[in-house]
Amino acid sequence: MKEKTILILNSVLTKAVYLFYPLMLIYLAFSHPADKDPGLVPAVLVPGISFVLVSIFRSIINAPRPYEMPGAKPPIIKKDAPGKSFPSRHVFSIFVIAVTAFWVWPAAGILTGIAGVVLSWCRVEGGVHFPRDVIAGALIGVGCGVLGYYIILPLI
Repeated sequence: MKEKTILILNSVLTKAVYLFYPLMLIYLAFSHPADKDPGLVPAVLVPGISFVLVSIFRSIINAPRPYEMPGAKPPIIKKDAPGKSFPSRHVFSIFVIAVTAFWVWPAAGILTGIAGVVLSWCRVEGGVHFPRDVIAGALIGVGCGVLGYYIILPLI
């Protein structure tokens, strides 16, 4: 039962957030004209640039996944590729999207952040990440969002 719950939550939360984000961008494109409110550009650039940088960083680190350790049991969440465990890019993504959503609609950002906590649990219990991977992913995601929207953007 626990394994099925992990698989369902991991799939549903990942798909829901990856559907929510483009819908939020569409909303920003049509409800916030760029000449009056440049919300769409930062909402694309902050997560986009951050995602690329995190992807490069984790490729350089290339940390092993829990199931690659000697004597480890097979993961619940199926993963084909070895390495690139640190930081969790799923968790990073959901948290940078949560900060983006918070910047647009605080209630949506809070709900997305809660979904991020649940997804973090799924990724660890599912055997594809260590706790340090999801903690780092969450902190980097929140940090990139805060840096982009609340520190750099007001300076521009």
